[in-house]
Amino acid sequence: MTVPPESLDLTAGFPPATPDDWRRLALGVLRRSGAARADTPAESVDDLLATTTYDGIRIAPVHHRPAVPPAIGVPGQPPFVRGTRARRDGGGAGGTDPGETVAGWDVRQRYADPDPKSVREAALADLANGATSLWIDLVAAGSPSAVLAEALDGVHLDLAPVVLDAGNASAAAAEALLAVAASNGVEPDTLAGNLGADPLGWQARTGQPADLTQLAELVAYTARSPRLRAVTVDATVYHDAGGSDAQELGCALATGLAYLRALTAAGLDLPAAFAQLEFRYAATVDQFATIAKLRAARQAWSRIAEVCGVPDAGRQQQHAVTSAAMMTARDPWVNMLRTTVACFAAGIGGADSVTVAPFDARLGLPDGFARRIARNTQSVLLAESHLGRVLDPAGGSWYVERLTTDLATAAWEWFTELERAGGVQAALSDGLIADRIDAVWARRTDELAHRCAPITGVSEFPDLAERPLARTPAAPAPGGGLPRRHYADGFEARRDRADAHLGTTGTRPTVLLATLGPLATHSARAGFAANLFAAGGVDTTRVGDPVDDPAAIAAAFAADPSTVVCVCGSDASYATTATPLAAALTKAGARRVWLAGRPAGYDHVDDYLYAGCDALAVLDATLDDLGVPR
Repeated sequence: MTVPPESLDLTAGFPPATPDDWRRLALGVLRRSGAARADTPAESVDDLLATTTYDGIRIAPVHHRPAVPPAIGVPGQPPFVRGTRARRDGGGAGGTDPGETVAGWDVRQRYADPDPKSVREAALADLANGATSLWIDLVAAGSPSAVLAEALDGVHLDLAPVVLDAGNASAAAAEALLAVAASNGVEPDTLAGNLGADPLGWQARTGQPADLTQLAELVAYTARSPRLRAVTVDATVYHDAGGSDAQELGCALATGLAYLRALTAAGLDLPAAFAQLEFRYAATVDQFATIAKLRAARQAWSRIAEVCGVPDAGRQQQHAVTSAAMMTARDPWVNMLRTTVACFAAGIGGADSVTVAPFDARLGLPDGFARRIARNTQSVLLAESHLGRVLDPAGGSWYVERLTTDLATAAWEWFTELERAGGVQAALSDGLIADRIDAVWARRTDELAHRCAPITGVSEFPDLAERPLARTPAAPAPGGGLPRRHYADGFEARRDRADAHLGTTGTRPTVLLATLGPLATHSARAGFAANLFAAGGVDTTRVGDPVDDPAAIAAAFAADPSTVVCVCGSDASYATTATPLAAALTKAGARRVWLAGRPAGYDHVDDYLYAGCDALAVLDATLDDLGVPR
């Protein structure tokens, strides 16, 4: 007999569970792990497991239906939390008409090669294999007109939207693009993309004062091309400087509002001014934060449109770019995983366009294989995983909804503070934005140094035997404004220092691991220590047969070329052996004796390695003790 699915009760036989039941079970785990004491009450579990973001947002361990659910609306309607479109299937990609349907999102590839021939070859290959629009960085180019004419030769501009990034040469780049389109017989109403004017973003990148009067000139170029926007609000510059999600969003809101003021002052009405803007955000490996950030950005921008009296104009066009700050130069293959998660989050979050950085982006200009992997990452998510066929799939998750609301609130607070300070231009000039971002970066680097924010392949599980990839160096990014930072910089600098020593001496700096007792009692701490030292390019060797005799271990150390030793064993073995062993090692010539474990005050032990210790300080001290030049 077939039982109708609706008549099945999958909870039958299970007692009802309550939040208090979960807290009691979680408390048992926390006590066994040492995170809670025997007298810790169950009511404290939520606080013990909660985390706080750089924006001060508390992330609870469990989320429930709130008493008053947030007003998230419906897709295609204000406040646009659930997306700016009522449909996401069918149609083409890259359009800018709010009523147009889009197949998931626009797959946008970026080109930053100053050689127009190389750009042309890469662009044609990308467009033939899944890309749907082009993003051309002309900052490093000479003449935009000469570059674009050759770079876009053979590109069907009536099918492939083009987004420009020309810094303070946006007008010249716009003229060049329109000239190429005209020479190819492209009808103005079929030309799509963005001219990329972003004077405040250029000020943030270079420190050069922004001239917002140029926006009106750029808008004039779009008068005959309704699918062509003039202005980009690039908020990735604040992310790349180390800023938080709310700082990135708040700066974007304030920048967008400044552009609205400039455009309306030049004669545009509000709906037309809103329609000229596209916003660019960073998508990171923190998928839920990225999803919430894109949803919060739409919500906050919709609020600005509402205050301006044109709520339907607040459909924020979003371009998500996988984070440059999260990319690593070491073990770059892992970047494929990072960008996949970031691309997934951008798609789930409702981005209109997505750019996936090639995995070798930190090493120079990407090769063909890296470009192929970048575009195929999106193709798999769109064509095989069908992510683009669902509107706001994260909607209804109480965690995502709460994070969206909290992030929108934090971003709005930062936005209003910027407005009170005179706007983004003034806040950039007087250092307010830089100071706030630097404060977040200081907290972030502290977490990175203590490996509370692990970086796979760099601070965790590094491969000392990896073979470096060679790439053509990319043109240096313009400087003078906010810094461009990478999360892996601290550890990669130590790796560079150790590798330079290897290149000079022919030997890698090495620490001897003095392992106590049988394998089962020391393997975990020995592996932990070896992994930590390897994060700074330091190799490890071990005493051949684990013993507990301090004299025998000291003799083995004396025969080893290393001058630094790390003792690895169990707490029980430390109680009887740590002090005499450390004394024997010091007498045998050890410059520093580390002990793998929590600080316990053993005599003659110089310092301790443990989860949460300052790994960068450990590596600096070790490299210094081993005589590795800074």
